[in-house]
Amino acid sequence: MDFTMGDAATDLRRDLRRLMREHLPEDFRGPFTDDPTDLQTAQEFCRLLADQGLLCLAWPEEFGGRGASIWEQTVVREEMWAHHEPRGAQYMGVNWVGPAIMRHGTETQQRKHLPPIARGESIWCQGFSEPGSGSDLASVRTAAHREGDGWSISGQKIWTSYAGMAQWCFLLARTSSTGRKQEGLTVFLVPMSDPAIEVRPIRSMLGPHHLNEVFFDSLKVSESDVLGEVDDGWHVVQEVLAFERVGIARYARCERLLRSAPEILGDRWPDLPDDLRSRWVRELLLCRRARLMAYRVLATQNEGRVRPGDSAAYRIAVTRLDQTSADVLTEIAAYAPTDNAAADTFRHDVHANWAYSQAATVSSGSIEMQRILLARDLLAAS
Repeated sequence: MDFTMGDAATDLRRDLRRLMREHLPEDFRGPFTDDPTDLQTAQEFCRLLADQGLLCLAWPEEFGGRGASIWEQTVVREEMWAHHEPRGAQYMGVNWVGPAIMRHGTETQQRKHLPPIARGESIWCQGFSEPGSGSDLASVRTAAHREGDGWSISGQKIWTSYAGMAQWCFLLARTSSTGRKQEGLTVFLVPMSDPAIEVRPIRSMLGPHHLNEVFFDSLKVSESDVLGEVDDGWHVVQEVLAFERVGIARYARCERLLRSAPEILGDRWPDLPDDLRSRWVRELLLCRRARLMAYRVLATQNEGRVRPGDSAAYRIAVTRLDQTSADVLTEIAAYAPTDNAAADTFRHDVHANWAYSQAATVSSGSIEMQRILLARDLLAAS
């Protein structure tokens, strides 16, 4: 495997970094801070990427993309996450909502939803987790009942990122209760502007706009809002989670911060304890391992196959990396100088990375559930 991806990828990385230097403030730490201008900055930058055809680079041209390779889209994904995800909440629509609609949506759904995502105009949230039904996603109780020629949906979701700003929700609901719990689930594409939907923010150290409770009180939807087949939502969700789990290039931010540490510390680098420097080297190796595991999953998906076990293995590796590298970086940051701007920026970046990493082994399916998925996949293959 060509780890560098070639000259075209190098040029793309350079162009993306130039755009970020020119259009993002030096103190930008992501869009969901206590400063509302950070969110505005991200939304403007997202539209800039869309205008230059860089937001959905690998999407087909008919859906607003440029028909580029999945590896070029991976470069965008890596550079965005390495620099505090200036696309904001758009990565959800770009990374997995859009691909799910391409694979399972009707022509009408594709025309309706894909171009706004590609233009950076449409924000999506994910209606999956529920109180008492987090990692065990198949046990959701939000229910959709037949009502005339449509459906009525009632229930509650929790830990829903971006629900307060999203225009649309990718909602999983139970449409029947016969058979295994994985059966009888259906995906609906619903507008968040409907008055039957109530959003209650959940404050956290990740900043505002991030986590929410969402309540559905007899939400009326039509048959045209169903994605895929009724009662076959689990098949759609399995593919969605495989795309989602590889969609955030967590290793890219870890590697950027780890590689910058010797330069930031300068003459103080030799003062680090030998054990800490050894752990620093180990984390760099784990960054490379996580990167190659992600590339393996992407190559498989690019061939039209989705293997949950590979995605789970990558997810386990990268979320553990997120937390162990955050701990190493926090210890290293204590040795950074206190009298220069670059060191101050490094400390702020390390702290922001540590704060986000704390939920890494829970979000998008807990690490325990990833181990179960991987074990099942290995047993099935044996």
